[in-house]
Amino acid sequence: MRPPDIDEDPRPGETPLHYCRRIAAEKAAAMEAAPGEVVLCADTTVALGRRIMGKPADAGEAAAFLRLLSGRRHKVITSVVVRREARTWARDVVTVVKMKRLSKPEIDAYIASGDWHGKAGAYAIQGPAGAFIPWIQGSYTAVMGLPVAEAAALLQAAGYPVREGWA
Repeated sequence: MRPPDIDEDPRPGETPLHYCRRIAAEKAAAMEAAPGEVVLCADTTVALGRRIMGKPADAGEAAAFLRLLSGRRHKVITSVVVRREARTWARDVVTVVKMKRLSKPEIDAYIASGDWHGKAGAYAIQGPAGAFIPWIQGSYTAVMGLPVAEAAALLQAAGYPVREGWA
């Protein structure tokens, strides 16, 4: 894995979907690849209305994010881009997530766990915060950060043998 170094700051007025698409595309464009190599890049953001909830800078911002999400539905947007030489394929996956109403002790304990570090919206569904999510409408793997079925379809479109060797 060779992560690209790009500016991930949202642009003024940028919607969460357009932000996510742009970041995934910029990541893919920034990757150096030898002829025939396939590049796969993705970006995930948490959106509360038009607000982009990226990775919190500190515990205070993480707690603020969780208070905003508490008891509400929000969207988790993951954009995937596959590039092979000059051709690209892209797909967006939008999942609606419901977070239960969180108590102050629940937020405090989660913040103390440190699991919020580096997570869009200050949580990861696959970790302890999964207990905060009573339901989703959409793709669980997209909320985790890589929609597996969609990524596999893009890789196949790019000529990458995803199912090679399957029985």
